[in-house]
Amino acid sequence: MKIVTIAALLVGMILINAAWLQVNMASPRVAEPGSIAAIYYWKAKPGKLEEYNRYIREIAEPIDADAKQRGAFISVTTYVSQKQDSPWTHMRIFILRDRGQLETLSKALDAAGARLQPDEAKRKARAEYAATLRDAAGQEVVDILE
Repeated sequence: MKIVTIAALLVGMILINAAWLQVNMASPRVAEPGSIAAIYYWKAKPGKLEEYNRYIREIAEPIDADAKQRGAFISVTTYVSQKQDSPWTHMRIFILRDRGQLETLSKALDAAGARLQPDEAKRKARAEYAATLRDAAGQEVVDILE
C-alpha cells in the first residue's frame, strides 16, 4: 500500500511539473527591446536619504507599476549612489520602446498617479512632500546601443 501511494504521488508530481513546463513554454517571457532611455537624476536633501528611499518604494513604485502595466514604458530601475560627493543620490532609468513613448511618459506617469490617488488636493500635498525630500539634479535621454 505504501509503495502504491508513493508511486501515485510521484506520478502526480511529474504530471504537475509537465503541465507547468508546457504552460511556460507556450508563453515565453522575452523582454521587449528598448531603443532609448530617459534618465532622471535626483539629489536627496541632507538627512533625507532614507525617507526619500521610502517615498520611492511606497509612492513612486506603485505609480510606475500602474503606468508600466498600461504600456507607458518597458522598465524602470532606480540606482542609489553611495558616493558622499556625488552630484546625485538617485538615478532612475526608464527604458522606452521609442520616442513616442518618451513623448507621453510624463503624462502617463501623471495619469497613473491620478488613478492611484484621485483626490487632487492629496496629490498636490504628495508633490509638496516630495519637494521636501529631494531636488532635481538633471535628466537626459540616451540611445541604447544595439
